[in-house]
Amino acid sequence: MCTASPSLAHPHGPLSLRPNPTSLRFIREPRVTLYLLSCSSTDKKDEFWWFPHMFSHSQPHMFENVTTLQDEMILNQQFSEKNGIAVNGQYAVAPHHSGVYPVHDPLFEAWKSVWKVKVTSTEEYPHLKPPRKRRGFVYRGIKVLPRQTCGLFTHTLFIDRYPGGRARLEANIRGGALFQSILYNPINIFMTHMPNFANDRLALYTFESVFKFVQCWTNLEMKSVPPIQLSDLYFNMYPEEKNPIWQDPCNDKRHLAIWSVNKTCDRLPRFLVIGPQKTGTTALYTFLAMHPAIYSNYPSRQTFEEVQFFSGNNYLKGLDWYMSFFPLPSNASSEFLFEKSATYFDKRHVPERAAALLPKARLITILISPAKRAYSWYQHIRAHKDPTAMKYTFYEVITAGSDAERSLQALSRRCLIPGLYAQHLDKWLSHYKAKQLLVLDGELLKINPMAVMNRVQKFLLIQPYFDYSKKLRYDRKKGFYCQVTNNDHTKCLGRSKGRKYPPMDPRANKYLQQYYKRHNVDLQRLLTRLGQEVPQWLREDLKDVSPE
Repeated sequence: MCTASPSLAHPHGPLSLRPNPTSLRFIREPRVTLYLLSCSSTDKKDEFWWFPHMFSHSQPHMFENVTTLQDEMILNQQFSEKNGIAVNGQYAVAPHHSGVYPVHDPLFEAWKSVWKVKVTSTEEYPHLKPPRKRRGFVYRGIKVLPRQTCGLFTHTLFIDRYPGGRARLEANIRGGALFQSILYNPINIFMTHMPNFANDRLALYTFESVFKFVQCWTNLEMKSVPPIQLSDLYFNMYPEEKNPIWQDPCNDKRHLAIWSVNKTCDRLPRFLVIGPQKTGTTALYTFLAMHPAIYSNYPSRQTFEEVQFFSGNNYLKGLDWYMSFFPLPSNASSEFLFEKSATYFDKRHVPERAAALLPKARLITILISPAKRAYSWYQHIRAHKDPTAMKYTFYEVITAGSDAERSLQALSRRCLIPGLYAQHLDKWLSHYKAKQLLVLDGELLKINPMAVMNRVQKFLLIQPYFDYSKKLRYDRKKGFYCQVTNNDHTKCLGRSKGRKYPPMDPRANKYLQQYYKRHNVDLQRLLTRLGQEVPQWLREDLKDVSPE
């Protein structure tokens, strides 16, 4: 029988979870790589891969100033140069995972400017436990790899003080958590501290033993590779993990402990207006912002009143970027932050992303006839001189087939797909509870906004009650309600709102009524099941459709 450690043979024979000897391969970054500032002797320095840590074990999330963080790192840099230690692996870690996740932007910026870091690792994404669910992500060009846990910490220096004693450590090695981490993860990163290599040398014993145990009882091929190569291997295996999923730091005590004290979840919105486009979301946004207890995000230079964080590349800019769009409430319990981004409604990844960061948020969607919405979108981009919309009639757009030019197919999808209301709402309801969703009638908002806004206030449980009948007035010229200003004048939406379009081609209307028939039936059933009001336009659309 082969031995699994310098002193003990495994008493139970081969393990039942032994892998196929021809199929598995194991790649490991060596954890004999030490903290730069933990080493008091450098006579063996050329035998290690060195990486930078933080001077004096300082935690990056406690520094708001990039320059201060850079100065701390430069102290490490000067130490390495003074002692002739080559630190060129472009890999770094932070004490207690501080600043890695939850992400602290100054850390990533300082890492790149001082050390040219391209790879780091953490145990905290998405959470510490369970370890098998740890994942990687890429942020600002730095690849963040999932790090495993070996059971050794700064306080585990002597075998007689190891939690659970020697028996617990041996069990961890021989088929326990450490062995299983290696077995089930094709790429492993472990980290121990310098004291674990001194004293009872538990780090050396643990890893020597577990590697011998793996070699004895499995046919895994173990390799050590540099950090850059390791990160390439990881994201070649798991390319879907490159884009992160930002989570609410306040839902995890460990995350909250390594989050800047100058950041607060009070700057996250309490509800979202999710669209879709061309249904009255801008009017709803304007009416919401009139309420004394409701505060919207700051405007964006590119997308105006919409942040469009969850639906596009802005998401990759991170949580700090998103929170910068919101004011800090003076009273978080009575003030409501919100954002409206009409692109959220039908984009594939948005419900999952929003629920990860804002699991308790309420959602408001506003709907009109999907046929009317499709035509409004076509006229909207035609007014902006979209070349495809200028070239083709609305009927040609919505009936475009798979053989049509790409730009025409893309425009057809943008007209038609958002109107599959029940399909998109089902995706949202797979991440949010039904009681968190309010579906509004866009046509009713136009003719009786006071009734709609009273329903919104009731849904949000917001105080004080705001009497919209005193602040909204119908403008005959514009054809819709406008805000009443302090000098008793009306302030209406911009020129693009309330634009008059030519009547829809009857052929197009008939085609759309048939196209949306099944989806409208699904919507009616969904609203009824949720206990939500079925809008009049939906009843009329279903009534007007001729039998097939």
